[in-house]
Amino acid sequence: MKNKKLTALMLTAVLAVSTMLPGCGSSSSSSSGSADSSSPASSSASSSASDSSKDSSSPASQPTETLPADELTYASGTVLRMACGYNSDKTGMSFTADLAGEGITLADGKTYNSGDLKPTWQKVESLLDIKIEDKYQGNKAADEYKYWDAQLDQVDMLSGTATLLSENGQQGKLVNLAEYLDKMPNFKAYLEANPIVRLSITGAAAGPKAGAIYFSPYFDGVDDIERMPLMRTDWVEKLLNGAGEFTADKSNKTAAPVYTAFMPTSGSIDVEVVKADGSATETIKKNYDAYGNIVDKMNAAGSMDGVAAVNMLREYIDKTYDGYYGEKRADLFIGQNAAWDVDELVALLRCVVANPQTLNGTDSVQGLHSREDNNNQRRVDMFRFAGTLFGIRGLESRLDYLYVGTDGALHDARNEAATYEALSKMHDMATEGLISEAFINTEEVKTEKYLADDNGFMHYDYNQTQTAYNATVLDNAAGEKYMAVMVPVSRWNDGSEKYMRFTESWRSVKTDGWGISAAGVEGNQDKLYACLKLIDYAYSPDGQVLMSYGPDEFVKHDASGKVETFDFNGKQWPVISEKSYDDLWKLQNGNYTNYARYYIGSTLSFVKSQAFEYQCTHEVGKEGAGYISKAIALGTIKHPELALAENSWYTSIPTVLPQEVAEANAINELTQLSNKGQFGSAKEEVNLFVDIICKGFGGESGSDAASTAEKVSKTVDEGGWGGSTYLARRNDAWKRLVAFYKSL
Repeated sequence: MKNKKLTALMLTAVLAVSTMLPGCGSSSSSSSGSADSSSPASSSASSSASDSSKDSSSPASQPTETLPADELTYASGTVLRMACGYNSDKTGMSFTADLAGEGITLADGKTYNSGDLKPTWQKVESLLDIKIEDKYQGNKAADEYKYWDAQLDQVDMLSGTATLLSENGQQGKLVNLAEYLDKMPNFKAYLEANPIVRLSITGAAAGPKAGAIYFSPYFDGVDDIERMPLMRTDWVEKLLNGAGEFTADKSNKTAAPVYTAFMPTSGSIDVEVVKADGSATETIKKNYDAYGNIVDKMNAAGSMDGVAAVNMLREYIDKTYDGYYGEKRADLFIGQNAAWDVDELVALLRCVVANPQTLNGTDSVQGLHSREDNNNQRRVDMFRFAGTLFGIRGLESRLDYLYVGTDGALHDARNEAATYEALSKMHDMATEGLISEAFINTEEVKTEKYLADDNGFMHYDYNQTQTAYNATVLDNAAGEKYMAVMVPVSRWNDGSEKYMRFTESWRSVKTDGWGISAAGVEGNQDKLYACLKLIDYAYSPDGQVLMSYGPDEFVKHDASGKVETFDFNGKQWPVISEKSYDDLWKLQNGNYTNYARYYIGSTLSFVKSQAFEYQCTHEVGKEGAGYISKAIALGTIKHPELALAENSWYTSIPTVLPQEVAEANAINELTQLSNKGQFGSAKEEVNLFVDIICKGFGGESGSDAASTAEKVSKTVDEGGWGGSTYLARRNDAWKRLVAFYKSL
């Protein structure tokens, strides 16, 4: 009963966050944009496999007013040396010359110059009566921490990855925030209301430091879907909708088939979908006996005319789904009632690539691509998408490539042959030309503007930033649309292998945070208390608004001067000012995150409310993401739970684990498994998973690929890379954390 109660408490860790609701834009009034049951954060949409772990407990409440941290007193004008930012010199606390130019005037009417603190941090100085000395070097979190590691006495607060901050906190280099929680009423209340957060930032789970916290967590939303598939939906409609056969004056040939079927080739499976009107769910059947698997059919035909390929896919949809989609066959992929899987996607990609003349009026179009095909930070989204397509856990983990298995232990996708088999199938798609040329040949093809050039069909990314293309380069009035589509059906093994929709791309504590340098504040209570007060304020209701929206001048006020708000997931959030909305588009083409970080100085750390971003999402972006939101709310898309779920396979992996110093050192010695080895995710780093998608296993495919995948997984696990050692150390920490959790 105790564990069940704690699990129920975990499920209350729901913040007012979602990018996916249909609703308001910049002209919202104080009553517009209310959230409804289509919001994941306002529903009980959780895995049916663990429904028995939930009860009707209401969400834990947070303070509605900012609480005074009266015990944290310090001298007026205390200087804080802050090496804090996000991941570049543009996303620090101060303006750079390339952003400010000869002076830039923002929505507050003030003109800012190079070197000036951004509006959010000028406001922090004023509110907290401190002086900020910006020491940020403009690095990514890991590199920023490493820069200061040997000179921590020169800074008071600094950025770092959650893992680095926890590891160095264990060594005494960072202040243990848990020792001061009683002086930090807002931060303490936030953690009490969201216990999964408390566990995700626990730096030690045993011994005298049990419960230690060495960094302040950062949230870019929580308990909500993160990345999603995005498509040129108008292209799908052009190819698949309508009566009779598809015709075109000109098309290309499909490539010689390489990809082979993943889904069944006979029999049938049931798929639960949301009805087209969004009112409820219904079960439809994929009847492979009615036509056969579409990939098998196409492969038997070999290279064919693009028009013939489209008509084959049309016939497949009509027969396999027994006329369910009627003349709106595109809804198999783009509708509220979509039911597509990876084999159907491959068939669609073949049709897209073979029919550019119909789609964009040229002789060439790219199928799958990434946001920036020559940037490893974006290229890794391709293998993340592979996990969703082929039912592989660990490829979108919050911590490395780990996930919790049905046995309650941690598993590492890098050690498992199924991972490499899925990547090999992605390579088969690449060999057929279904993945963009620039992704495969980064040294020869530099194109990154597939969407802007009307030459890219689909990628896997964040909804708000990518659907902004609907305003900047697409003609919605002419029917052009780039929007989120439903998560695919795949074969997932949650203990009873089944076909369902599942996404591992689920928001929790991010991998970056800010810590207080023990050497920097040593012997100086003023500095220590000022740092603590800044963190405490950031988690207060007022602080969350400031850290998301910026100062009061960037939000909308009515004639009496009162802030206008709208209801977002059951909580009132400010409406952005019209001037701020205009600047968003003028300065960053509708990209909320870049606008906030570059110019306002918000969303660098702490809590980023999705309420601001939601208002800035293009209507097309809201439409597609709204379909996904409804599916999550009605339970047709499963996801990790921010709890110790009854079926442990559904448990979300914490962002950090409480590794002891010796364990952390042992893990850090496994260089092949690190970002600097074979599994990097930064721009200039190398990633083995990406390389396999591009190059395969040296040309092997088909049945050879499965045996090679087994060999590769053994190389990682047993062949000198240290996979077994790594996993054992992680599991040691996981067991301690679970025991600590159960003792609360």
